[in-house]
Amino acid sequence: MSYAAGRLIHDADSHLMEMTDCLDPYFEARLLARYHDLPVFKWKHSHAHWMNEERARHEDAAYRAAAGDAILLKKNYEALGSFRREDRPAVMDRLGFASQLVFTTFCLGNFGLDQSGDMELCYAAADAHNRMMTDFCSVDRRLLPVAYVPLEDFPRAEQTAKLAIKLGAKALMVPSICPQKHAPSHIGLYPVWRVAQEAGLPILLHVGGEEKLNPVYKENGLPPVKDFHGGDDNFTSVSYMPIPNAAMQTLATLIFDGVFDRFPKLKWGAIELGASWVPGWMRSMDSAAHAFGRSEERLQKLSARPSDIVRRQFRAAPYPHEDAGWIIRNTGDEICLFSSDYPHVEGGRNPLKRFDETLAGCTPGQVECFYSENFIDLMGEGLAANLRRPATRASA
Repeated sequence: MSYAAGRLIHDADSHLMEMTDCLDPYFEARLLARYHDLPVFKWKHSHAHWMNEERARHEDAAYRAAAGDAILLKKNYEALGSFRREDRPAVMDRLGFASQLVFTTFCLGNFGLDQSGDMELCYAAADAHNRMMTDFCSVDRRLLPVAYVPLEDFPRAEQTAKLAIKLGAKALMVPSICPQKHAPSHIGLYPVWRVAQEAGLPILLHVGGEEKLNPVYKENGLPPVKDFHGGDDNFTSVSYMPIPNAAMQTLATLIFDGVFDRFPKLKWGAIELGASWVPGWMRSMDSAAHAFGRSEERLQKLSARPSDIVRRQFRAAPYPHEDAGWIIRNTGDEICLFSSDYPHVEGGRNPLKRFDETLAGCTPGQVECFYSENFIDLMGEGLAANLRRPATRASA
């Protein structure tokens, strides 16, 4: 049997583990040299030998078979289908999920180009990423590619969104951090939201596009704290805490400024940003609307309480270490999504077991919403009809 064991499960978060040359075939030729001048390619040159070894290892049929047998034990570049597109259908068969959103790893944050001022390169990198992602996922219709749309330049953002939809993207990812010169709710971004709503695709925020921890918090006079990868440049307990801050502010601004109401069929999601923050955030927005409602016309025009707008249009994926049942009971049945984070270490070795344990006090309807119905609602037209509730599901 597959890992899902016949259960209807849609996965809101999975990843590629791309090599650093992954965008080269998809990049606009005249900009390729400028792209290669980015600091990230210093890492490429220092790890070229290791990358070639990793490619060679995955060419071995015995290694791929062993990785398939250990489908949730092998992580990152060691995992089956982490960068070889031809192996990803076997991953889906082994996992048994009805569908799976696929995000980048290497390109999360768009290499910092959103904040660099080089808008030509910023959007060229986003377009190359979107070509790469849709090409990778074309091998299996259960794989749903997520495109990236920077929000710094109004005309370019609309153009990139339209191209991504034309390429076959099933969701649009935007950074949770505020653009440098305008609010995320600026009317100049309405065309982006409009084309997404017309195409029936959701707008997603994902970890990697948020404001990072002020590094001064690490200056405590003590030795550096290692993260779970063994270094100190990924998440630790302190750097974990501000992960949802930008998402909370950005989404609240979009709601208060009426963007959710202006595009009522457009769905929004927070993926790999946790969800324990959602109940308090919803209550805080209701309190703000109550406190400032008399003086702010924008709040008077809202179609409902902010928390009700959230339940109508927003979905979030808890981490497996969070109490998903508690979050559901304090937000509503409509919000929470299952995610595996395959093949990242953060997803753990048995996410279904961990989520099932915290969902033990939930009703069967709430559990069904968590594993499938909320995802189906989020994805809209991006999820083909035969993937929503397939009559039979693949098993290994």
